[in-house]
Amino acid sequence: MRVLIAGGSGLLGSELVRQSLTAGHEIVATYLTRPGDLTGIDWRPLDLRRREDVTTLTDAFQPNAIVNAAFRQTDWTTTADGAARLAVAAAATGAHLVHVSSDAVFSGARISYDETCTPDPITPYGAAKAAAETAIKAICPDAVIVRTSLIIGDGRSPHEGLVHALATGRRQGVLFTDEVRCPVHVADLASALLELADVEHAGVHHVAGADALSRYDLGLLIARRDGLDPSTLPCGRRADTALPGPIDVRLDSALTQRRLRTTLRGARQFLRPGDSPTASLATEPMKDR
Repeated sequence: MRVLIAGGSGLLGSELVRQSLTAGHEIVATYLTRPGDLTGIDWRPLDLRRREDVTTLTDAFQPNAIVNAAFRQTDWTTTADGAARLAVAAAATGAHLVHVSSDAVFSGARISYDETCTPDPITPYGAAKAAAETAIKAICPDAVIVRTSLIIGDGRSPHEGLVHALATGRRQGVLFTDEVRCPVHVADLASALLELADVEHAGVHHVAGADALSRYDLGLLIARRDGLDPSTLPCGRRADTALPGPIDVRLDSALTQRRLRTTLRGARQFLRPGDSPTASLATEPMKDR
């Protein structure tokens, strides 16, 4: 299968590239500022804000599947308009589109959300993700839209980096005890996305971890796994701040899990003590590029 991975140099994109290589797929992976670290990959620069660049790449590669893991949290043009441009390109080339969306499309008013729930975003990023979903449904009715949650990645994720920085005093701040999500391991998410790239799948899917945890409780798990002192982690309440955005959003992935071979593990399983990543990975989070 020829797979185009947009945003291939980020945390999720890199895992998608790795698993696609293992599966024997022919891959083109894109980046915005610099290519990823994996060698032997056809890395291509791609700015989703430029319609002609998207069209040129997809016309040349003629992918069977496009997995869109690209986003810029503060940039509507990339996150919303860029996703629509990829959808147009997928429709033109006949590629099956798998778009990575977010639990940020929900306000948290009802706490638990399954695939039938209507987005009601309360942040600009959530609104951009919701707009991307709407455009994709109109342009590519057979596309797969995957809403996911906080991504954790064997020491490489921003949240893991934050926990290390707070525990060692390199950064000030707190981990919220009332901000709840369903963390997912990057390997589980990537595996699910590649399963859903099969043309038999379509529509909205929720792919998140089995455990609903606060940022603070997640931090405690990370600290214990990595041999840090959990008592050094500062905590506070999101409700006591003026920060915008939903507080408690729990994705119900039960329906999607029944359709997948991949097991969507909970954080209590994939962050067990003794499964610590290497020190080099645990100290420096990978940023999306």
